[in-house]
Amino acid sequence: MDLGFLYGFLNLSFWEYVLVTVIMVQVTVMAVTLYLHRDAAHRSLELHPALRHFFRFWIWLSSAMLTREWVAVHRKHHSFSDVPGDPHSPVVFGIRKVLWQGAELYAEEICKPETLEKYGRGTPDDWVERNVYSRYKNLGIVLMVITDLLLFGVPGIIIIAVQMISMPLLAAGVINGLGHHSGYRNFECEDAARNIVPWGILVGGEELHNNHHAFPASAKFSARSWEFDIGWFYIRILESLGLAKVHRVAPEPARVTPRRTVDLENLRAVIVNRMHVLRDYSRKVTLPVLRAESARDAGVAYLKRGVRKLLVRHPRLLDEQAARRLKEVLASNPALRTVHEFRERLLQLWSGAHASNERLVAQLREWCAQAEASGIKALQDFALSLRGYAMQPA
Repeated sequence: MDLGFLYGFLNLSFWEYVLVTVIMVQVTVMAVTLYLHRDAAHRSLELHPALRHFFRFWIWLSSAMLTREWVAVHRKHHSFSDVPGDPHSPVVFGIRKVLWQGAELYAEEICKPETLEKYGRGTPDDWVERNVYSRYKNLGIVLMVITDLLLFGVPGIIIIAVQMISMPLLAAGVINGLGHHSGYRNFECEDAARNIVPWGILVGGEELHNNHHAFPASAKFSARSWEFDIGWFYIRILESLGLAKVHRVAPEPARVTPRRTVDLENLRAVIVNRMHVLRDYSRKVTLPVLRAESARDAGVAYLKRGVRKLLVRHPRLLDEQAARRLKEVLASNPALRTVHEFRERLLQLWSGAHASNERLVAQLREWCAQAEASGIKALQDFALSLRGYAMQPA
């Protein structure tokens, strides 16, 4: 008895089924990271209309997701990152709930009309979106199931299962969950975002989540020479084929001979590159002073475990116990207290969105002058280097 029909029209080998499954999952990942995330949500990338239509169709076919819903939830996540109002923060809901029930949190948020109205603007609203994708939301999955069964037969059931599980697990669970819980941080942004691993391959580069939160409008997620964003690799290929146009990437500070005094260009460069400035401050001021103080007072308990994290972490991320311990450390060490106070003043500087340019220039000028008069060499050297920040040539 011929049972060939059980393996579909294609009748593939085992490894061919595995390859097809991997490719299908990766097409979904590409659709999410390139189209939904970098193009539709943040506008850092502009894909060719044909590519946009293909990805929009594929997402509807493989997951029943709509562009407007995904974009709205993601934009709200950035607006309320890791504070009440964030649709899927492990800081708010706990890592277990986001990791295993991230899809449920997403489904709950898209049922809120105010979220879609406020954060879903500028997404596709053409005939196909209104009359096919939105009207028959689950039809895509039905078509995908039928197609998989016809092409792959019984193994198609496994392919369908992997496809359906991959998005809730990888995107909703791993990125939204582990991406705000585990990993390393290049930049001390205000939320808990972390880079899960430095090689963003499995989830299209989304693994570099801290880099993305530091520079949300950047089409490129890798920031260090040893990091790899496969999404950016895809973008460069598409760009060479005329199928994509990059609008923005993360700024890189230019350096010039330090000015005698702070001017408006210097201020703009410091504010635009604030994530780099803050990272440099931790590396060149906070941590060297901590090491020097620890060496000088080797037996002092408060300079030991966990102090480094307390000194470099954004104040908003410190819980009550951590904030209390930091206060005790600073009260006991004048040098650490001084460098920490200067760091806090830098944070306040680029938070002054409503101050005039003249006022902000005066504040930065005063900061540099007082840092150079502090008597702390690391702080003096940093103030000098800060006057050398410049905007990259257009």
